[in-house]
Amino acid sequence: MTGGSEPTPRRRALAAGLGGLAVLEVLAGVVLAFATNWSFATALDSFLVTNGLMGLTFAICGAVIAWHRPANPIGWLFIADGIGHATTAAGAPLSQLLHDNAAPLGVQRLIATISNWSWPWSIALFLPLALLLFPNGRLLSPRWRPVAIGIVVTAPFFAVEMGTGPGALFEDGPAAYLQLPSYDALQPLWTATEIRGLIVYALAIASLVIRYRHATETGRHQLLWLLLATVVMILFMAPWALVTGTPIFVLLAIPLIPVAVAVAIVRHQLLDIRLVVSRALTWAMLSILAVGAYAALVAVTDSFISTRFGRSAVVTVLIALLIAPVLPRLQRLVDRAMYGDRRDPARVASLVGEELSSGVAGGILGVVEAVRSALRLPYVAVAADGLLLASAGVAGTVVPVELSYGGTTVGSLLVGLRSGESELSQTDRNVLTLVAVPLAVAVHATRLSSELQASRERLVAAREEERRRLRRDLHDGLGPTLTGVAFTADAAANLVSVDAARASELLGTLRRDTRAAIADVRRLVDDLRPPALDELGLVGALQQRADQLSWRADGASVSVQVSADGLPALPAALEVAAYRIATEALTNVVRHSRATNAVLTLRCGSELEVLVTDDGPPNGAWRPGVGLQAMRERAAELGGEFEAGPSPTGGRVHATFPMATP
Repeated sequence: MTGGSEPTPRRRALAAGLGGLAVLEVLAGVVLAFATNWSFATALDSFLVTNGLMGLTFAICGAVIAWHRPANPIGWLFIADGIGHATTAAGAPLSQLLHDNAAPLGVQRLIATISNWSWPWSIALFLPLALLLFPNGRLLSPRWRPVAIGIVVTAPFFAVEMGTGPGALFEDGPAAYLQLPSYDALQPLWTATEIRGLIVYALAIASLVIRYRHATETGRHQLLWLLLATVVMILFMAPWALVTGTPIFVLLAIPLIPVAVAVAIVRHQLLDIRLVVSRALTWAMLSILAVGAYAALVAVTDSFISTRFGRSAVVTVLIALLIAPVLPRLQRLVDRAMYGDRRDPARVASLVGEELSSGVAGGILGVVEAVRSALRLPYVAVAADGLLLASAGVAGTVVPVELSYGGTTVGSLLVGLRSGESELSQTDRNVLTLVAVPLAVAVHATRLSSELQASRERLVAAREEERRRLRRDLHDGLGPTLTGVAFTADAAANLVSVDAARASELLGTLRRDTRAAIADVRRLVDDLRPPALDELGLVGALQQRADQLSWRADGASVSVQVSADGLPALPAALEVAAYRIATEALTNVVRHSRATNAVLTLRCGSELEVLVTDDGPPNGAWRPGVGLQAMRERAAELGGEFEAGPSPTGGRVHATFPMATP
């Protein structure tokens, strides 16, 4: 919640009551104007219309802010501002009515005095303070405290200037109290007061600019609402000031300020403020350009053209010819300031390429920041496999953009919507679609890199586990056996000349232990690599294993055929994987199926293919066990593929390996 705590009923009641007071004052002013038979022109010239509208908007908007954000002083400052304008709005027609009905002069002068002294505080104190505290109700930093104090201390000078001036609220009206006889002699002081007003509002604007530069995305949206109101107000007032002087009714643009502030504090997500500001800025600059061109051309036509052709038509045509090519260029400049480079997809793609060239992992982090900055988005992130690879900005409403590589979704580009947007515009989507192509490649490369790293870690872990097993087997099995052999040999050598019978007995023990050690060595060697592969080759070893698996446990025979014509020399790892998968598959045929025939086929082209089929009757889907899992893992370790299960003709185990595997 911006600059506030939870609203309390008492504060809400106070806000509603004070706001209602200002509304009642304005309504009273309108009723009194009708009672005195004022025309609209009279009401406008007496500032009833402008003060009344400003009183309504400032008070109502202030009450709304105070209702929702009671701890934010801006709401209360706006309420005070509105009461000041509303009091002046009601005072003028009331003073007229009292004068027409011959009320006591003292009462008339008192009402005129209150009317004169009410509204200056709104302009000199309440509004500049509110702008200085916008949007969170706190100063930009402690360094700005002297500015706030200066506004409070110097505000009475403007009130004195406006309240002590000569004149009456209406023709033949009574003079107010506190008017200074030497008012004109103090003109230097009043000039200084006017300069003070310009400085105060300049400082307030400077504070807003600094806030915008350092604000979060939410803060910038709030400040853009105020910028929009300021631009529209300038657009409304500047042409009149530059061309014909400022009529009173242009003050009706000022109420845009409290409306914009209220929306910014309470409902800044109402719509895409960037789009509105973009268009407003364009038309504001275009209007200023048109007014300047008009003033310049009028000066020229007065001397050279108007005497022959008439000034108005010529100026209009020339201005139209000047503005026509300027508008689209001006709109592009403003759009770039609001939306970045979204109308220049090539530039955004170039930025993405530069970031990706810095390295895959770091590049993605740079890409999301580059895309967010280039498109002025509040949040951009890249996610894959349920993990956030990189992010930039503050997440709000997020829309995913699919990242595809090779027809497969590899991740998502998460894009935060700008305030006021319900979906991505087609222009944004076109740029993001272009960016998604190289980004998908980078995400795919990141995934492959992660998988490769994980594979390396598994290989290292498997290697270390194998070393640990060998160490344990050597230490716990072969080590004690060889130690015993050494001790027995020593004992036999010592007894051979003393006790031949005992020495002969020890030699028998030595022979038995030596054979056990040899068996342990053979077992360790067989675990490292089947010896049959070195003795017979892959095909011969498989044929030997097939011959050993010709009988089932129930005594029934199984015919196992091996087909492997033209098989080239294979890498050692590939030989072991093919042998283990084939022998495990044949063992499963003999153990678990009721097949009478099995065929083992090995084919080698661009990849090595191992296929084991049998004619066993189907008995439902195969339940995954240790054997199937081991075969699947052996295939995956070498980048191969594995599938197993029943088929219409019996069981089927199929594994393929790329031949590029070392």
